[in-house]
Amino acid sequence: MFKATEKIISPVYMVGGCVRDLLLNKEPNDYDFCTPLAPFATEEKIRTAGRRPYTVGNRFGTVGVKVPVDGKYHYIEITTFRNEKYQDGSRKPTVEYVTSLAEDLSRRDFTVNAMAMDSAGNITDLFNGREDLDNRLIRCVGEPKHRFKEDPLRMMRAPRLASQHDFKIDKSIYEAVEEMNHKILEVSKERWMLEIDKLLLSDHPRIGLEFMWETKLMNYMFPEMAIQYNFDQENPHHKYPLHEHTIRVVENTIQDTYIRRGAFLHDARKWVVKQYKENPHRAVYYKHELLGAEYVDQVGKYLKWSSDEINIISDMVLNHMKEDSPLYDADTKAK
Repeated sequence: MFKATEKIISPVYMVGGCVRDLLLNKEPNDYDFCTPLAPFATEEKIRTAGRRPYTVGNRFGTVGVKVPVDGKYHYIEITTFRNEKYQDGSRKPTVEYVTSLAEDLSRRDFTVNAMAMDSAGNITDLFNGREDLDNRLIRCVGEPKHRFKEDPLRMMRAPRLASQHDFKIDKSIYEAVEEMNHKILEVSKERWMLEIDKLLLSDHPRIGLEFMWETKLMNYMFPEMAIQYNFDQENPHHKYPLHEHTIRVVENTIQDTYIRRGAFLHDARKWVVKQYKENPHRAVYYKHELLGAEYVDQVGKYLKWSSDEINIISDMVLNHMKEDSPLYDADTKAK
C-alpha cells in the first residue's frame, strides 16, 4: 500500500489511526496520508501518474486517489500538512497549511493517533504514542481541554477507542470530560451515533459505557439512561445495579448494530415504574418494557434514526423478556 502511494506522490507519510493499527498488528480499516505539498501540487502529481484525483475535500487540503494493491483498488486520502484554528462557539476550523510534519501531528487528538510513518517504515513519534500503545493508554496530544474545545466529539472518541482496543483512559481525560461534558450538545446527533455504534459493537463496550456514566456524558446524551447509574433494583432476582445489568446485557449479545442498541436501551425506563407490592423490601417493575419501547420511539427520532431502525429496536425492547427475543438469553444471564 505505502509503496504504491509513494510512486504517485512523494514526499508522503502514512499517518494517524492506520499507523496505530499497524503497530498493533491489526489490519487498518482505511489509510490516510499527509504531505508538505499543496493540494494543487498533489493533484498534479496524481494526474502525472495517470490517476484521477478526487477533489471533494480540497477546501480542507485533502485529495483522494485510488491506488492498486494486490489486484484491488483502495481509495486513500492525502492531506497537506495543516494546522486548524477554531473560533469560540464554532466547530468549523480555519485551515492553515504548514510545512512541518511536527505541526501537523501536534493538532491531532490522541497520542496513539499522532504518529507518522515514512516509506522506509521509520516512525515519527513526537508525543510518546508508542509508549502509550505499549501501556494500552488513551491520552490526549497536549491539554485535553484544548483538544475537546476544538471538537467536543473527541470526548466520545476516547471511550470508543478504548473500547475497541481494550485500553485505559488517562485520568486527565476523565477530569476534562467531567468539566466539559455539556459541550457534547454542540455536536450533531449523526456524529454521536457514529461513535456510539462503534463503541457498542466493540469487544469491550464496558470500558466506554462506564466512562460515559462516570463522567456524566450520559446525562447529556441519554438522560433517561443516566439514572441507571448505581440504581439499586432491590429485587432478589436482580443482584446488580441497573447500569451494571445493562452493561452485561450489551456484553452478552451478538455484535449486531440493532441488537446492541436494543440491549443498551432495553431497560431505559425501568426505574420509572419501581414500586413495592406486598413485600416492602422487594421492588417490582410492571410494564417497564412498554415504557422502554416508547422511549426508543422518542430517542430514535432525536438521534435521527430511520423509521425502520426505530421500529425494529422498539419492538426488540418491547419483547425483550420473551424467549424468542435476541435479548432474552443475555438479559436472563445478567440478572
